[in-house]
Amino acid sequence: MKAIVYTEFGGPEVLKLAERALPTPGPGQALVKIAAAGVNFIDIYQRKGMYPVLLPAVPGGEGAGTVEAVGPGVTEVAAGDRVAFFGAAGCYAEYALAPADRLVPLTAALGFEQGAAAMVQGITAYVLAHVTYPLKPGDRCLVHAAAGGVGLLLCQLAKEAGAFVIGTTSTEEKAALARDAGADEVILYTQQDFLAEVKRITGDRGVNVVYDSVGRDTFDRSLECLAPLGMLVSFGQSSGFPAPLDIQRLGGMRSAFVTRPSVFAYVTDRAKYLAYAGAVLGMAAGGTLRLRIDRAYPLAQAAEAHLALAGRGTTGKLILKP
Repeated sequence: MKAIVYTEFGGPEVLKLAERALPTPGPGQALVKIAAAGVNFIDIYQRKGMYPVLLPAVPGGEGAGTVEAVGPGVTEVAAGDRVAFFGAAGCYAEYALAPADRLVPLTAALGFEQGAAAMVQGITAYVLAHVTYPLKPGDRCLVHAAAGGVGLLLCQLAKEAGAFVIGTTSTEEKAALARDAGADEVILYTQQDFLAEVKRITGDRGVNVVYDSVGRDTFDRSLECLAPLGMLVSFGQSSGFPAPLDIQRLGGMRSAFVTRPSVFAYVTDRAKYLAYAGAVLGMAAGGTLRLRIDRAYPLAQAAEAHLALAGRGTTGKLILKP
């Protein structure tokens, strides 16, 4: 089979198309013929060595396709099933092994590209809006990178929950996408100070929650955007890791909360994993959650996909198609 492989950590140029042996599923595993693989920031961090993996490595932890074969003891799926998943490895390939308990049924109502687009970003957005900080009617939230993959989904879910949604984007074109996804106000951070704008929009009250996937460039001012007892949800670092936090900054009248969630910690239990995935896929199939696929690349262009995602110029999901 063909797969993208890297044998050293580094830039996108380390990603090479290569021939690999077709793997055989072991106990508890399934072999999936990959129809679409999601491209995520964690793939970039692993490629760079920020999150070390064993080399040589085939990147990609998110995919959708058809079960080709199952290993001993597998009862969750059978050959021929359409599935989507994340939390495996090696999805930048024509075939990938996945733990059978990570596979989620994909109905005919959704295509494979949509299935791959829904898993990491969709479940992340769902968990952030309904579990990490359960939004309720009247809440005010700030969504950084509101036209990104998670951002567009988070705006939709926040609006559906009854929150007042403020988004930040870099361009007017992205601002239009964020508004279409439900943002009540959009701040162009390339032209405006988002802290000053949040204070103006909220009448100096601040927001109940900030969803921050940007990291270093936004973390400090995001804290200042919080209302008393507000929460800063720092779930990414597209601009780099934030500086260490002095916990004294959280006290006083603000009495703020800061959390660093990872979607993987929320879905270790299969029942919760299926519930969250089922909710996201169900809304996508019913049209109440719109999945935006920015671009689909051939497998051989994995490096180009990484460059596009790292450049923060994308709006929605990037997909690789073996």
